[in-house]
Amino acid sequence: MGIYQKIREAWKKPKQNMRELWKTRLIHWRRGPATVKLEKPTRLDKARSLGYKAKQGVFVVRQRVLRGGHFREKFRSGRKPRRYGTRKDLSISYQVIAEQRAHKKFPNCEVLNSYWTAEDGRFKWYEVIMVDTAHPSVKADKNLRWISGKQHRGRAMRGLTSAARKSRGMRRKGKGTEKLRPSKKAHY
Repeated sequence: MGIYQKIREAWKKPKQNMRELWKTRLIHWRRGPATVKLEKPTRLDKARSLGYKAKQGVFVVRQRVLRGGHFREKFRSGRKPRRYGTRKDLSISYQVIAEQRAHKKFPNCEVLNSYWTAEDGRFKWYEVIMVDTAHPSVKADKNLRWISGKQHRGRAMRGLTSAARKSRGMRRKGKGTEKLRPSKKAHY
């Protein structure tokens, strides 16, 4: 069994396989800031499978997202109770929210991909692979230079990442998906 397979097996049930490490890690992460730039990924096998390379211009960001119902602020002026409209259903996943927030924090970089790292009752943590599109080592890399093109600018905000396409319903085909293409906005 190779090292990546061992890492993958440990991450299938992290609470059981890494009990003490899991506890201390979450305590430390809760106290820290919401967005943290990392030296190396926590899940190396997953990061490598999603396109991460240990080179200049490519780095990983751990992003924390609040779980639960998303509420808007209540109105100051009077309304009928039914017009409050405070509850907001998420049309995008927590993973997409994490990607968008990481992109806002590093606007000169593009989101390559992301993956789940941890969760508790209050938060979810995702690691987002970011690529500096202007870096010479990225432009010279034949597998990564596609992201430097202008058509990929702001791909996290435009719903073009893997997680965003999934929450838009783009992975599904056939009956029941007639209104998803070219996009929900374009169809309606």
